[in-house]
Amino acid sequence: MFKDIDLKGHTVIVRVDFNVPFDENMKVSDDTRIKGAIPTIKELIDRKAKVILMSHLGRPLKDLNEDGSVKKKYSLVHVVDALKNNLGMEVTFIETPVTNPSISKEISESSIKNVILLENTRYYKGEEKGDEELAKTMASLADFYVNDAFGAAHREHASTATIARQFDPTHKSFGLLMDKEVSNISKVLGDINRPFCAIVGGAKVSDKIALIENLMDKVDKIIIGGGMAFTFIKAQGGSIGSSLCELDKLDLALELFAKAKSKNVELILPVDSKITQGFSNDGLAITCDIDKIQDDWMGLDIGDASIALFEKAILESKTILWNGPMGVFEFPNFAKGTLAIANALARATDKGAYTLVGGGDSVAAITQAKLEDDVSFVSTGGGAMLEMIEGKELPGIIAMGQTN
Repeated sequence: MFKDIDLKGHTVIVRVDFNVPFDENMKVSDDTRIKGAIPTIKELIDRKAKVILMSHLGRPLKDLNEDGSVKKKYSLVHVVDALKNNLGMEVTFIETPVTNPSISKEISESSIKNVILLENTRYYKGEEKGDEELAKTMASLADFYVNDAFGAAHREHASTATIARQFDPTHKSFGLLMDKEVSNISKVLGDINRPFCAIVGGAKVSDKIALIENLMDKVDKIIIGGGMAFTFIKAQGGSIGSSLCELDKLDLALELFAKAKSKNVELILPVDSKITQGFSNDGLAITCDIDKIQDDWMGLDIGDASIALFEKAILESKTILWNGPMGVFEFPNFAKGTLAIANALARATDKGAYTLVGGGDSVAAITQAKLEDDVSFVSTGGGAMLEMIEGKELPGIIAMGQTN
């Protein structure tokens, strides 16, 4: 990051990803993304630079108050305490818009001992449009630009891609987190140690079509779990009760089966399911064959036989990608399958496998299991990671003068 360049006395504007969840008291409930940015921030501070941070948070302009004003819950002021605690130093929050000329004075008057945090980039209509004038205004606040927001790298936004084009190659750089994200995902896509197993879960097949199709050309095995598995089971003629199913994707599921067979990719589906009546953590829960679920019952987790089947595939593999839960793991009674996958990945890593975990729910699950340090890499960028694996070019990377 700016190797051999003296940053002392210079101002560096850093695009971070502080799009974090909050509890009912507007306290950060998961600071994984904040922690991920700390090494870059500290590195710049150690090199005597003045550090300005900017990030998005939610979609404020799509959820306005009745009078058209922005709701307070979208202000990055709510991130300050968590950032201070992780940094171990003071943070100056500046709510003055970057389009207000007075912000330059506020920045110059701020102590170099304090990190500066600007207000939500999505307060500006031009942010998501990649507005060049907005990007130029942001760029004018600093001498150098660092993109450390891999989670937003797939967006052509003013604060990610457009701003990067305002700086010449010697004045812009990936942050330490961004560099790790790109290199680790590139490792999965390029230097593959086989067998390569991908675990794909979540609710809908439609959300993961491009991912699954792209993986077909790279992996040896694909494990399908979560709600999306029922679409595959239904397509094969199974009875799934009232389980989640995309009826308009049954033909697609059969096409994916055929494609996997033609490419010698083993497509592994659950064989049993933990079922209940009604979408709830409470009530009677039993396990049955996944293709023999009675009407009015729905599957909310994989069963023990599926866990054993999936664990075997994982532990036989040398490269493993995990994106998506095996069930409704937010319900304690239906979290066993997802947590079992997390534990299997940790065991595989211990045996020497390379394991990459990405996507919000998968990251939450590995964190919940307290195993985030027992896998090879946990990606903070769900959508960006998926698009990179799908083979798409990410604007936030291309604009830095690099390709993925």
